[in-house]
Amino acid sequence: MSRIKRWINMNKKEFNPDGTLKDEARNQMLSRGMNSGAIDSYARRLKEEYDQWKHLDETSPEPWTVYTAYDFFTPSEKRQFNPDGSLKPEYIQSALKMGISEGWLEEMKRRKGIDIDNYNKVSAKKAEQGINFGEQKMNALIGGSRTYVQRRKLMEEDLRNFEDADSLPFDKDTSY
Repeated sequence: MSRIKRWINMNKKEFNPDGTLKDEARNQMLSRGMNSGAIDSYARRLKEEYDQWKHLDETSPEPWTVYTAYDFFTPSEKRQFNPDGSLKPEYIQSALKMGISEGWLEEMKRRKGIDIDNYNKVSAKKAEQGINFGEQKMNALIGGSRTYVQRRKLMEEDLRNFEDADSLPFDKDTSY
């Protein structure tokens, strides 16, 4: 969603939604022996960062690709279900001919509806925090489908960029 929502979410313990330092946070810092000037400097730097992120949101908003639960259905599920979780009429006919009971078809529909509702709830909750849940989920699927050679090339690039060893797909001391 927006950079500023992410900023607010990251800093909500110490800062107000308008980017100013909370009085409680200032008092806690003073009680820990921090210098008032250092606190003011910290508050000013983060307020400047807040203003910069807010300006970027207003002038150059980040793209927000909207994914639905249907985007994460398997190919088989896409043959069976409509995007709203109802069963496709042609699938129902085929399933009944194969001897699948109407009760089981209703159960399939009910379960898929629950999956869709859960996806929508999580997606909405994450959007409030400025997180694109669908995009994260899609990136995880794409990342998981990369080949060994692709992951190795990305790791080589990560090593050149001095990424943390914990974030690498392989042990950096292993010869690949």
